Parts: sequence; C-alpha cells; structure tokens
Amino acid sequence: MKLTIVGTGYVGLVTGTGFANLGNDVICLDVDNSKVDQLKNGRLTIYEPGMEEIFKRNLKGGRLKFTTDTIKAIQESDIIFICVGTPSNSRQEADLTAVKEVAKSIGKYMDGYKIVVNKSTVPVGTADLVKGVILENQSQPIEFDVVSNPEFLREGAAVKDFENPDRIIIGTDSPRAEEMLTSLYRSVARTDRPIMVTCIKSAELIKYASNSMLATRISFMNQLSHLCEKTGADIKAVSRGLGLDGRIGSRFLHAGIGYGGSCFPKDVKALIATLKEYGCDADLFEAVHRINEKQKTVVVEKLKSVSEIKSSAIAIWGISFKPKTDDIREAPSIRIITELQNAGAKIKAYDPVAMENAKQIFNDVEFFESPYEAIKDCDALIVVTEWDEFRNLDLRAVKVLLKKPVIIDGRNIYDPKEMEKLGFTYLSIGR
Repeated sequence: MKLTIVGTGYVGLVTGTGFANLGNDVICLDVDNSKVDQLKNGRLTIYEPGMEEIFKRNLKGGRLKFTTDTIKAIQESDIIFICVGTPSNSRQEADLTAVKEVAKSIGKYMDGYKIVVNKSTVPVGTADLVKGVILENQSQPIEFDVVSNPEFLREGAAVKDFENPDRIIIGTDSPRAEEMLTSLYRSVARTDRPIMVTCIKSAELIKYASNSMLATRISFMNQLSHLCEKTGADIKAVSRGLGLDGRIGSRFLHAGIGYGGSCFPKDVKALIATLKEYGCDADLFEAVHRINEKQKTVVVEKLKSVSEIKSSAIAIWGISFKPKTDDIREAPSIRIITELQNAGAKIKAYDPVAMENAKQIFNDVEFFESPYEAIKDCDALIVVTEWDEFRNLDLRAVKVLLKKPVIIDGRNIYDPKEMEKLGFTYLSIGR
C-alpha cells in the first residue's frame, strides 16, 4: 500500500520504517527541513535499539522516503497516518494544534478517497474534530474516512513492539476503512496478538486508559514504598508477592522515582481534563499524578538526611527518563538536578545516550564520558536511570573515586546488604 506518515518523531519514524520494512511504499512528511535532510541522508534523529539497520535498508531500497512537500505526500498516498505531537497545554489538556493543521492540509489537497488515521494520542472526540476540519477545507466533496489506531510503542523497545504487538486497535465505523486497515496490519498480527475492531471513541479511550493504568501501578508502589521504609518491610519483596498473584501480574510494580517520558505524564493529565470536561470525577488520576510528581524528588530529601548539599559535588548516573532511550522529556532527572542546583550543589553527570539532549536544557552541569569519570571526587552519587551498565560496575572502585561513600539509589539496582558490607552510606526506595 501507499502510506504517508505525518510527523517524524518516535512514533512516526518507527511506524513509517516498520511499514516500509513490510513492503509498503512509505512517505514520511515533516515541516522541519533540517530533520528531513538528515533523514534523507541516512542519519536517524532518534535513538532506538534495532532501528538503524531497517531504517537504512528501506531508505536504500526506496520504500522509505522523506519530504516536506505536503501536497505530494497527501496526494500520493492511500492511507495518511497522523503522528504529530499532542503536548499538554496550559489547561493540562492535549494540545491538538498540530493535529488540526494536518487535517486542514488533508482537506485542502486530497484528490481522491483517503483513510486518515489518528495514531497520535488524542482525547475522545478527536476523530470527529478531524473529520470536521477536513470537510471545512475541502473545495469539493471527496470521500474519506477517519480512523483511530492508537500506538503502543515503548521507547527502547519500539521496533519489537511494532513487529510483535500485544494487540492492534482499529476504531472505525467504515467497512471500507476496516478492510484496508485490517489488510495492512495482517502481516504483523499473530493468532494470540489480535486485531481488535471497535467504535472510534472506544479506540481513542483505550490508549489513555492503558497508559493511566500503568501509571497508577507505578504510583501505587511508590506510595507503598514509604510505608515499607517506616515499618521495615522491603518493597521488592512486597512487589514480588503482589506480582505472583495471577490477577495482578508483575509488570510495572517497581518502586522508584516516578515515571516520565512523553506519554504517561501528559496522558494522565489529559485523561483528568477529559473526565472533568464530561462532568466525571478524576480523584484517582489526580492522586496518581500528584504522587508521581512528589516521588521525583524523594532522592534529594534522602540525600539531605545524610549529607550537606550546599557547595557539594553530586554525581548523577542516568538522565533519560528510562533505559534504552535518549528521551529526557518529563524525566525525573530534570527535577532532581534543578532541586540540587537550587540547594547549591555542583552537578557532574553521565548517561550512555542522552547527554546531547541534556546539554540543550541544563546549565552549569558538567558531563562526562564514563560513569567512573563522573563520580571522581564527588560527595555523593544519585542513581537516576537504571541503565544495565550501572548494575555490574566495580563498586570498590566507585567507593575509592567518591570523596564520600554516599549513594542514593533511586532505582533499587543494588543489594543493600552488599552496599553496607562495602562501607557505603546507601539509601534506596522502600527498603
């Protein structure tokens, strides 16, 4: 099939590359000339494991193209995927400005039947909005359908998730669109990975419900971790005991310093705004968001309890909001570093892939090329992101390099008994 992907962020690039790898002809459209030029020249603009090989292969094979030519991209496609950003606005709602601009262009330039697919995370009712904008901008009546097809791509595992999804949700009231989308996805569907066809509004809500459920599990464990610390219980044991219950399962039951990234924070806030818009209570999700924001700086409070922060050198291991990505949007590291700097600390930081992004937003942070270099002569170390390389470092060398053997572990990656035996002042979460 001939596809256009509007937007070349995480979702757009992975989706476009994935569909091209399945043999479709894909045009990726973006308004950013610099980004499009980089992509045309074979340089990926995101870090995503497993992406580079299939990106370059399909670019070379001519199945994957990049352009800023809106008219060409719209007219040469059968299906148009809207994959633009929907950040939170001042009212904590999803900002649909970019979505509406895409819809306006589709209405202006479409020259035949198109399926317009909302893949961006959007609130209930957005398909109706997109349909209305397209109709308003048509110079003559041309048939089209709007479909909701939410993405469930985890940063750091997005290629795997595209190729082997848990489920594919297609929200449509059009038999024609259902047949074309089902055919497009048939090659990635599995007998135990169903294509689920629903009404449009249910599909729109499924994405928000999924992310908010996962966010709720994280905040649940983080709030419980404080009780574990007060009573002497171990949050890891509690988590394992919970997860062994088949009704609950073990995923997303880990205490830490909260969730970040481009999805969970804004989706929880958008769901709160939508619930209130329709006159529904949002107490649960407001609590989830509040707990998460408070949890981001708990490591700073722990550090204050054992060490002076003012005029200290503090090492930060991990800046990305989670491992296997360079994304720092809403990352706990941002709040943590800001709080430490406000308290008078000097920050020395290391992250395997996110430092270039971090340099764009942090002032007066010294970045290093290895975790050992970052901790040299520091008064304390805070582990912020649970990168695998931090798990098996030489802890005796870490103790020697630190000026003071103080480690605040925001991700519970070390064994408290081992750290005590090695002579560290070691504080973690819920243990």
